[in-house]
Amino acid sequence: MILRDLRIVATHEDACAEVARCVAQTLIHGDRPVLALPTGQTPLPMYEALVFLAREGVVRLSHATVFNLDEYLDLPRTSPHTYRAYMETVLWSRLPHQPLAARIPCSDPDDPTAECRNYEQAIRSAGGIDLAILGIGANGHIGFNEPGTPWHAATHVTQLSETTRRRNADPFGGVHQTPRRAITMGIRTLMHARRIVLLVSGADKAEILASALQGEPTLEIPASVLQLHPALTVVVDRPAGRGLSPDGPCRPEESGAVLIPHPKDPPAEDRPG
Repeated sequence: MILRDLRIVATHEDACAEVARCVAQTLIHGDRPVLALPTGQTPLPMYEALVFLAREGVVRLSHATVFNLDEYLDLPRTSPHTYRAYMETVLWSRLPHQPLAARIPCSDPDDPTAECRNYEQAIRSAGGIDLAILGIGANGHIGFNEPGTPWHAATHVTQLSETTRRRNADPFGGVHQTPRRAITMGIRTLMHARRIVLLVSGADKAEILASALQGEPTLEIPASVLQLHPALTVVVDRPAGRGLSPDGPCRPEESGAVLIPHPKDPPAEDRPG
């Protein structure tokens, strides 16, 4: 396949600014847009850009419904390490207007299976996801869909891999205190999004990104399924994109980065037909 929307930019901050514009376009041109948003270190500058745009009056989230991709399990709801606390800190508490609805799975539900079922139903009731912003894990996971996750999986409880737990251990004071389980949107849920933007930064992600985009789609690299999505945008900084071969099966339609319009410009091909 040819990846028709690959945007290689200079820095991590540039990549996040590009993705923030994608979100802004959806907010500006969407009637009641539904977003799926990530957590972690990589998207922090994206959230900074969105807060700036909101405070400048360029975008509003008051008509948007936002779902988080995932949440740790077996943490108290008051824990500062939940993704609910993360979103409150980096986005919700800093916006001049709150979103129409902001949904995150509960970190200590009485019945995790029911929580997953209810979360999936809430996404369907909202009309499905218009725009999903994803990252890629060191082992190729998207959301917390670890290697081996079936592509038909809906929102579910997942056992976090040792690789993932080690990468996420610092806030918890070590891998032994890092949660072993999480609730995540499933691959089927994500692939039903009308548009997906994959944000990747750093040389440490170059090898897994190249495998995901230029190898054969496989359960062992969950992100490789994104090759099959009809409206995929990939935004990477140069260190992350250095492993992408211009002669590979998944490459830009034309060489060089694809420029994205200012949020106030007409959406053109920004949304799939």
